[in-house]
Amino acid sequence: MSNDNTNEAKPASAKLTKGNVTGHLVGQTLPAIIGVAAIMSIGLVDAYFIGQLGSDALAAISFIFPISVALTSLGVGVMVGINSVVARALGEGDHARAARRANFGIVFATFTGAVMGLALFALVDPLFVLMNAPDHLLPLIRTYMQPFALGFPLILGIMGFNGVLRGQGEARKTSYISISYAAANWILDPILITGAFGFEGFGIVGAAYATIIGWGIGACVAVVLVRSSDIPLELSLLRNSNLVDPAVSILRVAGPAACSNAINPIGLSILTALVALESEAAVAGFGAAGRLQSFAIVPLLALSGSIGAIVGQNWGAREYGRSRQAALYAFGFCILWGLAIAVAMVSGGEFLAYLFTEDADVADEFALYLKIAAWGYAGFGLLIVANGILNAVDKASFALAQSVIRVAFVMLPVAWLLVGSWGSEAIYTAELAANLFGAATGLALIYWVLILRAPDAAR
Repeated sequence: MSNDNTNEAKPASAKLTKGNVTGHLVGQTLPAIIGVAAIMSIGLVDAYFIGQLGSDALAAISFIFPISVALTSLGVGVMVGINSVVARALGEGDHARAARRANFGIVFATFTGAVMGLALFALVDPLFVLMNAPDHLLPLIRTYMQPFALGFPLILGIMGFNGVLRGQGEARKTSYISISYAAANWILDPILITGAFGFEGFGIVGAAYATIIGWGIGACVAVVLVRSSDIPLELSLLRNSNLVDPAVSILRVAGPAACSNAINPIGLSILTALVALESEAAVAGFGAAGRLQSFAIVPLLALSGSIGAIVGQNWGAREYGRSRQAALYAFGFCILWGLAIAVAMVSGGEFLAYLFTEDADVADEFALYLKIAAWGYAGFGLLIVANGILNAVDKASFALAQSVIRVAFVMLPVAWLLVGSWGSEAIYTAELAANLFGAATGLALIYWVLILRAPDAAR
């Protein structure tokens, strides 16, 4: 029983269960936008400086991008699991349980990162051969991925800390962590990739070094910020505790959420392999446009992350009406932002392409991708926000099933059936179809879970 009293001196609060729901959405999402934008900017800055190394380097990073996104998406699933269980424990008023789950989550995330990193290091060559990467690009890919794999436990540790902070509604602190390691990357990229101040640079592997150093800085910032939060960073809480509860609770959400988050980039990896059968210019254009797209949908990604703490805390506190209100406002924003940014991307596709490359063939593929896929941005936003809500209310298995069906029965079949006659255009159309399907099924699932099957539905 002593462990249950550990956190009494500084009880954590379920602050998102009180006050204006719209205010919480804005207050949690705006800092998250800054943090997510900082993270996404890393890919853009990498692409810019790697693009200066030539089309081979840009094609290599285009193969690497979906794999790195898939791996970090698995980590995001772990973060979501920690966020969900901490938020619901706080909403229920069980502060000691929240603290145990938080500390276990940090250890679990870091250990998971170590296992994933070692597996990646061992499987680099077979993985990218499977993606149809040309032989002459494999040395470039290998030289980047091996140090990236060894540094991977750092980013998973950061995600563990972020899950703890998000569960408390501390979105501002998570943005500080993201900004810290993104800023390090901005500074180090030009030095380590292309060279500066008399230093020649390392080429493509310099991007990996910059990323790892940035992660190390971010991890240090995360430790400081969690220690200053309402939930203590005290691993001793786990010493005499029953670890079955935090392990089962986190894995019940983190397992499906990790797989759900990873399925989309895995699908994109397969699409990249299909694009590779067309031309290297198509791969380079597809990869560069994908990085720009990731930056354009930052507000949607931020909202999908912030909605979990708001819905989770209110669901735990049995404030079901507030959870539904938050979902409604979030969906409305997804539609408005997604359509607005699609118009901008389609209109400026050719101009944006030449910011990344001077190769006309690559630029044409870049613009073609935006012309088709951008109309799915709103649908993707609805999908990921719906997934965030399902994870928050302990329905992660629903989100996983939806994601599997979306990729396995919509995205990949459309691409496979059309690629022979449409070429790369089929790949981009497949992504659009998958996002529209994800939007429709996401809305239907949330209506069923939050309205038809909610505990207060009979009232």
